[in-house]
Amino acid sequence: MAELLPDYFTPGWRERTHACACGWQGDSRAMQMDLQDAVTDYACPECGNLLLIVSHPDREQVRRAAAAGHPEAVQQLALLEEAERYLGER
Repeated sequence: MAELLPDYFTPGWRERTHACACGWQGDSRAMQMDLQDAVTDYACPECGNLLLIVSHPDREQVRRAAAAGHPEAVQQLALLEEAERYLGER
């Protein structure tokens, strides 16, 4: 059964080792990614078994993580604010 990670900003999730029933072991960076609307699915590169589902953060989660100093969230928040300014100028 795949692990569901509801908080995208959970420290270390990309580096954590996962084991598949087929015998493969590795982290999410070695898995097959399938980007969905609300989540990204990560599957075993050997057999395709779904191992990890990571929820995409909403704006409030990005804001909270950025306020807590999470570097990726700080970057994402800056991009969101820039896009809002651009769209507001149109």
